[in-house]
Amino acid sequence: MRKVYRDTDYGEVRCPQILDVSMWQKSGHWDNYQDNMFFTESEKRTYALKPMNCPGHVQVFNQGLHSYRDLPIRYGEFGACHRNEPSGALHGILRVRGFTQDDGHIFCTEDQIEAEVTAFHEQAMQVYAAFGFSDVQLKIALRPEPRLGDDATWDKAESALRNALAACGVQWQELPGEGAFYGPKIEYHLKDAIGRTWQLGTMQVDFMMPGRLGAEYVDEHSARQHPVMLHRAIVGSMERFIGILIEHHAGAFPAWLAPRQAVVMNITDAQADHVAAVQKELADQGFRVVSDVRNEKIGYKIREHTMQRIPYLLVVGDREKETGAIAVRTRSGEDLGTMSVADFAQRLRGEQTA
Repeated sequence: MRKVYRDTDYGEVRCPQILDVSMWQKSGHWDNYQDNMFFTESEKRTYALKPMNCPGHVQVFNQGLHSYRDLPIRYGEFGACHRNEPSGALHGILRVRGFTQDDGHIFCTEDQIEAEVTAFHEQAMQVYAAFGFSDVQLKIALRPEPRLGDDATWDKAESALRNALAACGVQWQELPGEGAFYGPKIEYHLKDAIGRTWQLGTMQVDFMMPGRLGAEYVDEHSARQHPVMLHRAIVGSMERFIGILIEHHAGAFPAWLAPRQAVVMNITDAQADHVAAVQKELADQGFRVVSDVRNEKIGYKIREHTMQRIPYLLVVGDREKETGAIAVRTRSGEDLGTMSVADFAQRLRGEQTA
């Protein structure tokens, strides 16, 4: 996800976890979201843990005066958020009170909205495909009660999202009353391997918060204008996304994503030194490889690591030690035969799709 930020011109930022409540009052969260926030006090001032990253990103934008030529400006943050969810709604890492978002905000002009939303849609779909998700449903969540702003502004924001998705040539469903209090949003709903649907990514058009928090740029006529703020996330809560990934792949991650890509095992103690050398050679090339030189039968070790869903099982016996090679098996039981460490590294490198 960090590579996605770099490739699409997002500046990665890091904002404070705790802000004075005056900031949340200005942003509109106080009136519309305070029941879902955690508070603390210091020196007779009340502070709130951030449930969202957006007010902090506006403060970053406000450091210095921007020209219309600078727009769009994109910020991304792997931001930790805290929300006071009801205890009955909590569910492992799939629903938590503290989570990390792959959050981002785009500050742009009205004329740039469609292009930015279209580019984000293409970006999000590429990410979902890389993680193995092909069944993605699109929905537009429309104006809720209560909300900020007037109907004319909401009409403009909702039309911008419809026009952008229409330009992408996709179908969508509309959800009346389910938008954020500051703007409508596109929701990306993914279906996992057993048919359950999860709402992950969002793209929201916000005409309200930049003005409330004093964000401005200078237009082509030297007049001050408020930018439009686009709130976007692709995987949403990274904790929840990890849980969805585990269940979607049943723990059998593709090699590029697996926490451990390969394990090197010896048949007897006589090959322990070669196991260590193979493991180091692969690890030095950036692969996530571990070794297993326990005094156990090789069949036991193969079964155990197969159950752990490690993509590649590398076995070293006397013959492999003599030739400097490894015997390669997959977790599915396929025997790929004996190959050099360099050839195996080339194979694994070819699977590094992200």
